[in-house]
Amino acid sequence: MQAITSARMAAIDANCEYLGIKRLQLMENAGAAVAYAVKERISSGKVVIVAGRGNNGGDAFVAARHLSGYDVTVILIGKKEDIKTPEALHNWNALEKTSIKLIEASTAFEPSILKNAKVIIDGIFGTGVRGKIHEPESIIIDLINGSGAFVLSVDVPSGFDPDGGEFDKSVHARMTLTFHKMKAGFLSQNTQQYTGEVRVVDIGIPIEAEFYVGPGDIQPFLKRPAINHKGDAGRVLVIGGGPYSGAPALSALSALRAGADIVTVAAPKNVSDIIASFSPNLIVRKLTGDILVQDDLPIISKLIEKHDIVVMGMGLGNADETRLAIEKIVPLCKKAVIDADALYPQFVPLLNKNMILTPHAGEMKRLSGIGVPDEQIERIEFIKNFAYNNEVTILLKGAVDLISDGTEVRANRTGNAGMTVGGTGDVLAGLTGALFARCKSPLEAAACGAFINGAAGDMAFQEFGYGLLATDIFDFIPAVMKA
Repeated sequence: MQAITSARMAAIDANCEYLGIKRLQLMENAGAAVAYAVKERISSGKVVIVAGRGNNGGDAFVAARHLSGYDVTVILIGKKEDIKTPEALHNWNALEKTSIKLIEASTAFEPSILKNAKVIIDGIFGTGVRGKIHEPESIIIDLINGSGAFVLSVDVPSGFDPDGGEFDKSVHARMTLTFHKMKAGFLSQNTQQYTGEVRVVDIGIPIEAEFYVGPGDIQPFLKRPAINHKGDAGRVLVIGGGPYSGAPALSALSALRAGADIVTVAAPKNVSDIIASFSPNLIVRKLTGDILVQDDLPIISKLIEKHDIVVMGMGLGNADETRLAIEKIVPLCKKAVIDADALYPQFVPLLNKNMILTPHAGEMKRLSGIGVPDEQIERIEFIKNFAYNNEVTILLKGAVDLISDGTEVRANRTGNAGMTVGGTGDVLAGLTGALFARCKSPLEAAACGAFINGAAGDMAFQEFGYGLLATDIFDFIPAVMKA
């Protein structure tokens, strides 16, 4: 059964908002589904709704409104002023205009409220709760579990870890209505004592919110711990240049703009000073000749050891000596983003699952030996099969970027026709490298890299139109990644 983590679910919720589907709409659908499940269970009687201050409570508030004709009491754990989201507050305000009994339990909770309840709706915590449960929620969970009523949990039993981790305590539900998809933690052993019967409820989230990358996906990259030290946010090694100097500089500067702490450029000696002149923020290591050659391996191997990821290929040229050097470098890389002049079929057998390739259609044809299909459905299957067969992640650049690790396929719609200007792919490679230095998932890094690059390009287009430059794009990366 396909299941989803809480982090992925949060990203999809945010992507819905980006698509124009308001959280208020999703909350209405969720609450209506909860009410419908109650109506299936009983035709009349006492229903007690115990709600927290977040969106899980908001779903429960909607359910109360849909249970007109029942003896409904809603208990808010806390005060109205403590409700955390505008959507939940909106639905609490709506309840205040009805005859439904509302109780704000900020400190004490009267156990007798639960007496004779046929159904208790548990809307205390959603998928985000972690760690020890404090009062008054802790005692309320105990009272719910000892009530003898039919307990229906909204999305997850309150306190339960939806990702399958350890937890302090949980509501023991007879039924859990979980939204959109099964939660990963529900598939663990011995969970039924907490979840009871699990029903997956469609609340109107379209497939596009999962398939297309959106602002929800990039959220993990917008924050970092306050205790971070220099280098913790990523050390990126860019290997490029020789025939060209601008391409590796663009990659390096975009990696810095994307939040990498340290970026080093290893470049042939004829262009190293030029690259260094682009910015004092760059660390440039001079190689031995005017192109990348095997004699550079001692320098490069030591640099690889000191960096989290290698971004390679930009501006290297296609000399035979350079290709022989790349063939020796690829197996040394723990993680890599490979672009441009390093995209050759003889290197494919040397790749591993922690490598991202960023070809355009022409480079993809060179890698695979066959042309990339024009139709999107066929294109999706094409890159998915290539990624699966070669155990790599592909970011196929185009009007709509396609990203696959061989198991999953994502797509990105940001970007514009002005980004056909030279250098935008170099910006993407460096940006993706900076993201991949900070996460474990190459698919996540590649998908978010495509989105951020395109969104920054869209901002640049608003200002410069078709006169935008690749340097304009990396200057807008921080605006896209602003928390």
